[in-house]
Amino acid sequence: LATNRLLGAVLAFIAGAINAGGFLLVGMYTSHMTGFASMLADNLVLGNMALVLGPLGAMLAFVSGAAFTAVLVNWARAHHLRSEFALPLLLEAGLLLLFGLIGATLNRQTPFAVPLAVLVLAFTMGLQNALVTKISSAQIRTTHMTGVITDVGIELGKMLYWNRSSGEHDPTGLPTRHVRANQAKLRLYGTLLAMFLVGGVVGAAGFKYVGFAWVIPLALLLLALCLPPLLADARRGRLRLPG
Repeated sequence: LATNRLLGAVLAFIAGAINAGGFLLVGMYTSHMTGFASMLADNLVLGNMALVLGPLGAMLAFVSGAAFTAVLVNWARAHHLRSEFALPLLLEAGLLLLFGLIGATLNRQTPFAVPLAVLVLAFTMGLQNALVTKISSAQIRTTHMTGVITDVGIELGKMLYWNRSSGEHDPTGLPTRHVRANQAKLRLYGTLLAMFLVGGVVGAAGFKYVGFAWVIPLALLLLALCLPPLLADARRGRLRLPG
């Protein structure tokens, strides 16, 4: 559980950095799909069919990334690999480097009328979001903070709730129950939110002042997370590395 929380915090930092940096570079937030879904619906109603392609492409890329994570994780489980969650992280590191490489061609449009970088980032975020969802049994999200902030608010509301004395009963005659905040959940979601914000600041500053090379330290951080289980499988002979 502690490992999952640490991984969630690191990936929230990565998502924040990619989200902020991606906005500076391509003018779009690519880590959550709410805006793209609304954009698609609005343009459908307004009849701007050309503008439908952009959000449609981003959503398809995000879904494809999530689906690819499911394929990788289930394949690894079928082969009894310890690196079932490391494989998507390895792919994510490679995708970040790919994003850096195509940075010089950001103005090149795809058939979806958006830069190729947008599709790469959306695929990457879909991949990461599905990975954390599977690791945490759908309790943690790292690529968007709406649910996290909602859960923080819920726990704060419980903390501020005034409990009546234990001897009282509710209108149905049942004993009243004390409302208590889940301190562990509050710390977890507070940490995820803080790491996302820190990642956003670091990512925005890095991409602004360093440029596309800023993906290198982010990719190295992901490699540091995924290499130990990959090497363990390689030593056991379960993971056949190319060459």
